[in-house]
Amino acid sequence: MNEAFFFLISTLFNLYLMVVLLRLWLQSARADFYNPLSQFVVKATNPLLIPMRRIIPSIGKLDTSSLVLALLVATAKVLTMQLLLSGGVSAGTTLFGAIAVLIKEAFSLLFWVVVIRAILSWFSQGRNPMEHLLHQLTEPLLNPIRRVIPPVGGLDLSVLVLLVALQFLEILVQSLLKGLL
Repeated sequence: MNEAFFFLISTLFNLYLMVVLLRLWLQSARADFYNPLSQFVVKATNPLLIPMRRIIPSIGKLDTSSLVLALLVATAKVLTMQLLLSGGVSAGTTLFGAIAVLIKEAFSLLFWVVVIRAILSWFSQGRNPMEHLLHQLTEPLLNPIRRVIPPVGGLDLSVLVLLVALQFLEILVQSLLKGLL
């Protein structure tokens, strides 16, 4: 029963962390904020972000308060898991754990957005607002790959190359973080 409870808590933290990271990504990509998915993300994050923005200013184009909120959510997840599993808290482990959770969820979000966009491209007629938003988010990552590897016989391999590169980077970052701990 404890495993199911831990799974539920971890999943809830991860989902909200992905929403916060998606807000950060939407802002950095200057995506359409009138899109229904964007509106959901804004409504889900505004209750925490609006008060934070009064205290934490943005640095250039970077929405610092969204980044701080993402780090706080990751830290809250690590702290909750530490308290539930061992009953104690370690500051160093919490900080590195929060950074690892944040990086892992960022890679996971990017992976799923690219996969969903690829699947939608097989069936959609191009009039889907979700597909348009996913296009805005992923095109800056896929275009440089397409310049190096153009479509072969009508098959766009840029998504596959990006997914392999993401998996490689995720494994590399995880091994680097394990080395630091």
